[in-house]
Amino acid sequence: MNWLTKTVNSSVGKKQFMAVTGLGFCCFLAIHLFGNMFVYLGKDAFNSYVDHLHALGPLVTISEIGLVIFALIHICMAAILFLQNLAARPVGYVVKRNAGGRTPASATMPYTGLLILIFIIIHMVTFKFADHSHMTVYEVVETALSNMPVLVFYILSTVVVAFHVNHGLWSAFQTFGANHPKYMPIIRGFGIVYSLIIGIGFGFVPVFIVLL
Repeated sequence: MNWLTKTVNSSVGKKQFMAVTGLGFCCFLAIHLFGNMFVYLGKDAFNSYVDHLHALGPLVTISEIGLVIFALIHICMAAILFLQNLAARPVGYVVKRNAGGRTPASATMPYTGLLILIFIIIHMVTFKFADHSHMTVYEVVETALSNMPVLVFYILSTVVVAFHVNHGLWSAFQTFGANHPKYMPIIRGFGIVYSLIIGIGFGFVPVFIVLL
């Protein structure tokens, strides 16, 4: 346990925890997006997919508990690093904020992360914890997205997620030492492609449902 304490207490260790949990969420997003693709096969196909998913029972519960634990670790590490950075520089930089490779994505990571947390809470309340006694899952989603403010909020949130993932993905690899001139452009390129797939993939699903 001594190594764990030392890791958590160091800035590098906190970033490593964030990298591992962040990559875990990137994998989850890919799986979740795959499930959402059943929407394009019709209502019955989507509801059938959801039923098969629920039939996994304990595996789904274990996965959900794992995601919650990952989320708590990711959020706690991010909050601690953010507060430590604020304490280390109480006065704003005089030099340009993009100096040293700082980008809009990296500068706004704490804020896009907070927006994503708010989106996840609303998403869970709206869909997962909604009353399914008189409607199928597809009908719950369709009813919620028929509300224009909800639809716009959902689409904008997917853009924020893509923006966050774009920086988070390649910085996670960088945390583990992949910061090499030969490989980093490839990793950055993969991050851009992956974030576009996530953003467009999740963003177009609600549009398809509403226009169907």
